[in-house]
Amino acid sequence: MAKRLLDCVASDFHNFTKKDYLDAIAGSEGRVLACECIGVTMPVLTDVTNAEFAASLGADLLLLNMFDVNEPVMGGLPKVAAEETVRELKRLTGRMIGINLEPVEEQKASENDDTLWAMSAGRKATVENAVRAAEMGVDMVLLTGNPGNGVSNRAITDSLRAISARLKDKLILAAGKMHASGVPGEGGEHIITRGDIDEFIDAGADIILLPAPGTVPGITMEYVRELVAHAHARGVLTITAIGTSQEGADTDTIRRIALMCKMAGTDIHHIGDTGYPGMALPENIMAYSIAIRGVRHTYHRMAASVNR
Repeated sequence: MAKRLLDCVASDFHNFTKKDYLDAIAGSEGRVLACECIGVTMPVLTDVTNAEFAASLGADLLLLNMFDVNEPVMGGLPKVAAEETVRELKRLTGRMIGINLEPVEEQKASENDDTLWAMSAGRKATVENAVRAAEMGVDMVLLTGNPGNGVSNRAITDSLRAISARLKDKLILAAGKMHASGVPGEGGEHIITRGDIDEFIDAGADIILLPAPGTVPGITMEYVRELVAHAHARGVLTITAIGTSQEGADTDTIRRIALMCKMAGTDIHHIGDTGYPGMALPENIMAYSIAIRGVRHTYHRMAASVNR
């Protein structure tokens, strides 16, 4: 059996299979922290990637948002060939890497053309883009939606089924939404239901993403707990997500959300990317990590060299 993810060092991942990653996450018993990062914005530390910064604060899993597999950009990364972007980031951070891909509804997505979230071809949840991601060294693909891009649960299911048919054995596949993503009728408790979870699992999902309690109106700890239990009963893992800019809230709010997610039984805790544009507030990443696993595991993750 694989080591617990919270005990792993960089060299442990060299020969990890998909099953090893999933077992390592499950074995950590709700103490895995995923930090979402944006590479196309100015890095918080200017010449250090937001992913490296998040890793240094205790992140176990780095989730790259707005990452275009055809034209990859990661501000602060030393110049490398485009196809080596992910592998270089893994070398520098010693972490597993995931990316978001979006099953967008074209007409709705076009409304975002003048915003930060404007779509590009290399971010769409197509089989071709997922294959490209796997070739680049990505460990996990999350099918989800950015604000206003018009990603419905039905579109997620359809993309997931197609990608799973091609890459089920190679990539960890996660699916779900952390907010409505601009789809009328899929807000609050309708963001994700037991029926949606069943459809995602039947389409090939290994991990179900849910809004963290307290982040979306109507999403309580009890509601998320019920959905997490249902996903676990179906044999998959869960990730609770802060996708409502509360990654920029005060640390007390972050700790309360973290503990509610813990009580709900999630396997992976996600903190979003817009405390500052590009990543969560640094103090909130540490506060979340300490809340779910204490200083011993937090400092171990922060201190272990990538050369180990």
